[in-house]
Amino acid sequence: MTVSKPAPLPQAMHRGHLRPVTGSHPAPLQRSLRLVAQQEGLLQVHTAPYRGSFSGVFSQALRSAGLGSRVLISQFLKGGVDQGLERSVWLCGRLQWLRPAVACCLAEPPVAEANGTAEANRVAVEEVWEYTREQLLGGQLDLLVLDELGLAVQLGYLPEHEVMDALEERPSHLDVILTGPSMPPALLAMADQVTQLRRGF
Repeated sequence: MTVSKPAPLPQAMHRGHLRPVTGSHPAPLQRSLRLVAQQEGLLQVHTAPYRGSFSGVFSQALRSAGLGSRVLISQFLKGGVDQGLERSVWLCGRLQWLRPAVACCLAEPPVAEANGTAEANRVAVEEVWEYTREQLLGGQLDLLVLDELGLAVQLGYLPEHEVMDALEERPSHLDVILTGPSMPPALLAMADQVTQLRRGF
C-alpha cells in the first residue's frame, strides 16, 4: 500500500500569513474591491419665520474650521460693517466670513433711487455671490454656509435659476447649509434635510 505525502505548504502559510491566489475571484468582484467609499455632502436648510437661524449654524462652522475643515460663510444681506470682498474676516485660519459692502442690513427689494444706493447695494450682493459661487464650484471647501440666500433671491438681488444651477453643480463632498427666514420652494425641494425653528413650542 502506497501512502502519498501531502504537498508542502507554501512558505507564506508556514508563517501564518495568507496570500491571495491569482485569478481566484471573478473580474467584477476584483473591480469592486478597488472602490473606495467617499463621503457624500449634504444640502441642509435651517429656516425660521424670523431672522435668527444663523447663530447655531455659525457655531457649527467655527467648530469645523477649528478641526481643520475649510469653511466659507457668506451673509448676503447683512451689512453695516462695510466689509465687502476686500475686508472679509478669517477665523481659525480656515474660516472665511464674508458680507457685502453695504451700509445697513437689506430688507427691501433694490428699487431704483435717485442717489443710486439701491443699485450699489445690488452690485455689492452680486459681488459676494460671484465670489461664493466660484468657491462653491472650485472644490476646495468642506463646508459652505449661505445666510439669507433665499431672501436675497426673493427680494430680487440674485436670480433664482443661477443659484439653483450652482447648487446643482456643487462638488459631491461639499456640505452646504442655507439659513434664513425665506426659502424658495425649489431650494427646499433640493434639500437633504430641512430644520424649521419655531417660537412658543
